[in-house]
Amino acid sequence: MVDVGAAAARGKQVSSRVSESGAGWDCSQIGTFQALRPNQNSFSWLSPATLWRSRNEVIAQLFGDPSPQVRRRWVAAQRDRGADPDFRVRLDLGEEFSFLLLGDTGEGDASQYAVVPGLLRLGEGTSFAVVASDVIYPTGSGNEYCDKFFRPYKDYPAPIFAIPGNHDWYDGLGGFMRVFCDARPLSAERRGFRLSPGGLRGLLWKKPETIDENALAEARKMRPDPGPALPGPYWVIDTGRLLLVGIDTGIKGTLDREQGEWLRRVSADPRPKVLVTGKPIYVNNAYHPCEIEGGGTVDDVVRDPANNYVAAIGGDVHNYQRYPVRVDGRLIQYVVSGGGGAFMHATHTIPRVDVAGVHEDDFKCYPLRGDSLSFYSLLYSRRLRLRGLYVTPEEGLALMSRQIGNTPPRPTPGAPIGARVRWAARLLGGWPMPFRLPVGRVFHRYISELSDWDTPPFFKSFLHMSVTGDTLRLRCFAATGCLPQEQEPPLEDEVEIPL
Repeated sequence: MVDVGAAAARGKQVSSRVSESGAGWDCSQIGTFQALRPNQNSFSWLSPATLWRSRNEVIAQLFGDPSPQVRRRWVAAQRDRGADPDFRVRLDLGEEFSFLLLGDTGEGDASQYAVVPGLLRLGEGTSFAVVASDVIYPTGSGNEYCDKFFRPYKDYPAPIFAIPGNHDWYDGLGGFMRVFCDARPLSAERRGFRLSPGGLRGLLWKKPETIDENALAEARKMRPDPGPALPGPYWVIDTGRLLLVGIDTGIKGTLDREQGEWLRRVSADPRPKVLVTGKPIYVNNAYHPCEIEGGGTVDDVVRDPANNYVAAIGGDVHNYQRYPVRVDGRLIQYVVSGGGGAFMHATHTIPRVDVAGVHEDDFKCYPLRGDSLSFYSLLYSRRLRLRGLYVTPEEGLALMSRQIGNTPPRPTPGAPIGARVRWAARLLGGWPMPFRLPVGRVFHRYISELSDWDTPPFFKSFLHMSVTGDTLRLRCFAATGCLPQEQEPPLEDEVEIPL
């Protein structure tokens, strides 16, 4: 456990694992992020119009996902333009360097901008940044990059790379390819139904928007030196010492045959690698190996000792989780890093961790389960005007530790766990319901996705990763939206990975 006095003496903000203050619960001063935001309202997930614009996810599940076919067309067009055969970006960074990684950024609201001040502070001297999944919500439109990408990161001087998430695919990947790959629209984008050929899917599918090139050109001026363009929606960033391999998992979280063959080919390089994926392989105590068309999975590639993967980091789920998985005597760090700006997915619905032999005490998440429960209880007690639904942070930590069977991550002296607190936790998915009703799964999958907010604490996070000698150091920093944590972002998790 972190020593509070020692942390204060070093001038560092203590984390949520040390105190409620470190979690942002006593936020007496709002951060400066509000001044960075545009003077307009962002979209709301509670809006039927937003849900209708995002309908392609449901349509793909019901009638098939056209993104693999469209991806092949994008890739062919990039190869025709002379892209590197292995979709490789070479960066001459030397033996020691650092970079940032954050996922699921682009809501354009307070929760996204709250991450920016701390990210800029800790990003000084980093060589580049990577956005892992869902650059733009709700539909990846190229017309929304101004306030959801260029404006928030205009003061970050290094290149920003990205992999697309499912929401970036809802617009046929047109915005992503235009901004990050400098690609021109596919001809089919202008012919409507061709991106979703035939039948009911073609009638219901949301068609790509035509990008306002003049507005996009003006937005680009906010980041006048963007660095090298990406060769395609999947890529290899070759730093010399370490390879970052970014894959495009489309809407349904799978790889097409062509991308799978590419992944196996570039992974054969013996140098150490980090996988960056739009869908995490381990998340919420469950395993999602990511199927490849024609056979095999992405995790087969990651686990192969000849490929020398040391970590696999995915977005899509809006919180931080880390699973150290032992594979044939090696330790691979599987990480969820989706706390870069979108609404928070609950962590209090994550059961006691045992997947892949990972012990609960070795699992890390942010926000802490108790803080997640307390926050959602506060949110819904206000929305439903039910004061009895509120669970204090102290009660939340004590209750979740009793439910999970672990030591509370921070002290909870004398927190009572009465019947009211247990029933509040049941309604929010943090305590077992009678008759084993699946409340937790329902809450995480649907209700928390409709529960955005614009006031601290936000429980956002980003990664700072550095290569020094034979070590990759991964650190997760928090962004609460409160001024103290903005000035000194709390360190929530840290691990050193041998290279």
